[in-house]
Amino acid sequence: MRKQFRLPILLVVLVMMLTLVLAACSDKTSEKDSGENATIQEITTEELKENIEDDSWVIVDTRINDAYNGWKLDGVERGGHIKGAVDFAANWLDVEVENKEELLNEALETKGIVPEKNIVLYDANGEDASKVAEYLSNKGYKNLYVYDVKEWAKDESLPMEKYDNYHLLVPAVVVKDILDGKTPETFENAKNIKIVEASWGEEDTSYAKGHVPTSFHINTDSVEPPPAWMLADDETLKEFALSHGFTKDDTVIVTGEAQMAAYRVAVVLKYIGVEDVRVLNGGLGAWIQAGYEVETESHKPTPVSDFGAEIPANPDIIVTQEELKELLPKTEEFTLVDNRTWEEYIGEISGYSYHDKKGRIPGAVFGYAGKTDANSLDYYRNIDNTMRNANEIIAMWQEQGIDTNKHLSFMCGSGWRAAEVLFYAQVMGLENTSLYSDGWIGWSNNPNNPVETGDPTK
Repeated sequence: MRKQFRLPILLVVLVMMLTLVLAACSDKTSEKDSGENATIQEITTEELKENIEDDSWVIVDTRINDAYNGWKLDGVERGGHIKGAVDFAANWLDVEVENKEELLNEALETKGIVPEKNIVLYDANGEDASKVAEYLSNKGYKNLYVYDVKEWAKDESLPMEKYDNYHLLVPAVVVKDILDGKTPETFENAKNIKIVEASWGEEDTSYAKGHVPTSFHINTDSVEPPPAWMLADDETLKEFALSHGFTKDDTVIVTGEAQMAAYRVAVVLKYIGVEDVRVLNGGLGAWIQAGYEVETESHKPTPVSDFGAEIPANPDIIVTQEELKELLPKTEEFTLVDNRTWEEYIGEISGYSYHDKKGRIPGAVFGYAGKTDANSLDYYRNIDNTMRNANEIIAMWQEQGIDTNKHLSFMCGSGWRAAEVLFYAQVMGLENTSLYSDGWIGWSNNPNNPVETGDPTK
């Protein structure tokens, strides 16, 4: 008889043990399994509030860059990020770029997202935080928490931050909403919304290969004619505005495969006097990464006969060479920020195949640009080519003694890189800013202008 009951008793014991194990697991409702490296826990708003000022914790916004900047995406009641949070967007993990892991590791270190800290990863779609958590877990991170920022955003007493002019950088999803006939936030008063693609050369160089639907092409040569490629005179810019159908009351969103071209044209449109000029954050790459289709059909602008204001209607955004000479001695109130590579700044290279003069403008302060050549702007962009965290940009400037309380005029070789940096400064809310459009090329082409070379710190 004992042999008959031995197997059933063993089964009962096993069932009881399994029940205990399952009960223990069900008690940990706030934990999510993440492979071998870490257990990812959910954190409550109260727990987050208790630890947010603790230096051993770091709060990370894993949403797309535009949400961090200030846009209300994925159903949040308030736009922007939790005060003090850094950014590490989940979509950065999907970007195809050379030295990707090196760039991601550099971003983690810069933002203080290190293994020894407690890391809160938040999102609003229930996916981004888990994606980044899994990535960090696989790198050996242990103390990982996820949080739904919608809970924080709906409580008005909890601090959130956004850039003063976040609306100047438009997310791809908002452009898509406009194309679908919707009226997104900050576009409520937009009268005539025009989407344009800016690139150097004729349509077949970029535009014809694929562009945001309905956009028409702007060849940058039309605002800076060859062979000098300096900003065109005001009469030429007036003809450009009218022939491309622009008026001062338009809302223009500039896109492009090469983003510097988009920012260059955007600043020129501001100078002309278009009152509402914005840029697709991340350019055409952001549109494609969001999963939206491009089109190859060519669209043409409808010319107008009246811009609606005298051109230029916003001349202060551009500093001329003569104005620069008057401003440079006023160091207590003015700084010329040189957005070229270090090698260009100290005069090792000119940076341009069509310009051989090397050096810098005396008094110009090194303001970073890219790490490789005159077409790079690594120090100002995230891995997906969106605008870098403003705190990191300002910290970079402070290292060089650049005071944001002064008027900052940005320059590069001919205006492209500096136009993008100027736009970012204005997104941050730095209104006392301008572009020295002629840049190093315009300055050095005048044999009467003084020039410096070498490392000024030695």
